[in-house]
Amino acid sequence: MKVFSNSHTFNYSWEEVSTANWRKYCPWNDKSTHVIAVDTLAREVDPATGILRTERLITCKQSAPEWLRSMFGCCMETSQVFETSYVDPAAKTVTMVSQNITWANLVNVQETVIYRPLDAHRTQFEQDARITALCGGWQRIKNSIEDTLVSRFRENAVKGKEGFECVLAMSRRVFAEEREKERLQLLSEAKMVA
Repeated sequence: MKVFSNSHTFNYSWEEVSTANWRKYCPWNDKSTHVIAVDTLAREVDPATGILRTERLITCKQSAPEWLRSMFGCCMETSQVFETSYVDPAAKTVTMVSQNITWANLVNVQETVIYRPLDAHRTQFEQDARITALCGGWQRIKNSIEDTLVSRFRENAVKGKEGFECVLAMSRRVFAEEREKERLQLLSEAKMVA
């Protein structure tokens, strides 16, 4: 098993980050063009805790490395990941746990991401991925698969941070524009009444 860990501080409030998280794979993020579908399978709020639990299926254009495809004779061009997220407004945390579906008989990838506030204007991002190749006693092959996936996680972490920064900036701008429209609308209505 190999582990990839990453952390970053976003200069945005937890409220901004937890809201923008749902737009992470939208057109505002030009770094996530490999994500071709995000399907919400279930969503519920626990009435006792207020925790929002969401299950999503994420489909990506992401083929296996060439050496792996040649070894197993596969040519899959898409992969799927099952994600369960928990938004806890009381504790101010967003926790996302994901598990690969594609190649699950060959490799197990479990990723956990947590967003939590550092202060009123900054949010801490923590990412942990545990990668385990499941190919019997072939240790060199297992190591090669795990090392390749850790490298891919490292590369994608940089792109993911850059892309989410774009989504956060656009969200901040759009929400500010909407608040300004509402303010002007209220002023206009107040003038009509007066």
